[in-house]
Amino acid sequence: MGRLSFGVCFAPDPPVSRWVELTQLAEANGFEYAWLFDSHVLWEEVYPIFTLMAAGTSKIKIGPCVTNPGTRDPTVTASALATLNEISQGRMVMGIGRGDSARRVLGQKPVSVEQMEADCRLIRDLAAGKEVDYDGTRIRLKWAERELPIWVAGYGPKALRAAGRVADGVIIQLADPDIISWCLRWVKEGAEEAGRSFDDIQVQAAAPAFISGNLEQAREQVRWFPALVSNHVVDLLKKYDAGDLPKALTDFIKARDHYDYAEHAQRGAAHAAFVTDDVVDRFCVIGTVEESRRRIEELAAVGVDQFNLYLMVDKPETIIATYGKDIIPAFA
Repeated sequence: MGRLSFGVCFAPDPPVSRWVELTQLAEANGFEYAWLFDSHVLWEEVYPIFTLMAAGTSKIKIGPCVTNPGTRDPTVTASALATLNEISQGRMVMGIGRGDSARRVLGQKPVSVEQMEADCRLIRDLAAGKEVDYDGTRIRLKWAERELPIWVAGYGPKALRAAGRVADGVIIQLADPDIISWCLRWVKEGAEEAGRSFDDIQVQAAAPAFISGNLEQAREQVRWFPALVSNHVVDLLKKYDAGDLPKALTDFIKARDHYDYAEHAQRGAAHAAFVTDDVVDRFCVIGTVEESRRRIEELAAVGVDQFNLYLMVDKPETIIATYGKDIIPAFA
């Protein structure tokens, strides 16, 4: 069995101390990454929390999953993460996308793929202390000196090709091996366009995880997640013909009638009622330890390098400890 890294991801509601403590617990249990959702109106501001997470840990890598270049000027993002790289001794990473909840709750649309890709290059260079052209003005963070790994999130061919051209890693928000395989073909295309090796790009599957022998209970913990994914699918279908996308990704949204960002990523969200058990089982990693391990093996088999557990579930401490004891060692 190949080596796999594991991450945890939280949506930072108060109290801040909870996310610091869970990050410390994750580090103690062999997790290598700790991520926070970056949607500054729905949840607390992530950068002060990152500071506390970094100060309270020594090994785990930390970053947004994901930020976007629309709600924050890319020079601000570069400076903040470069500063945190100094505080954490080089442990910061950045997940970035076009912007879903962070933009839509402000009444704004996601930014273009072209803007996201260009800003990835700008942020990477600035965070490393290199001079860049910012709208015709030459600027540099003279004190910045560390590399910032960049992970790009996407589902559609255009965004995934951009990830292949510019990213150190790609984030695919679901745990369906067949859909991930389809996504990776576009990442490979992008890498080839840029003269890069696809093997140099890390692949992250990001999805909720819940350990339980009671499948019905487990499904209700994570049914919110395919509903979250449906926002991106709706966006994709405005740009692509349904026949050009996997049916396993698009068919389930036919039953969707609304989405309420006030309940974004929340257990029991009313807008998730349309999500069937089959979709929950494909998109998430739930069940017993053995069933969970088997699902993660399937992800590794299609090229996943990191499984990032979305832990907006009851008792995330228990999930972290169980993974640390019974699952992570199998992939070391």
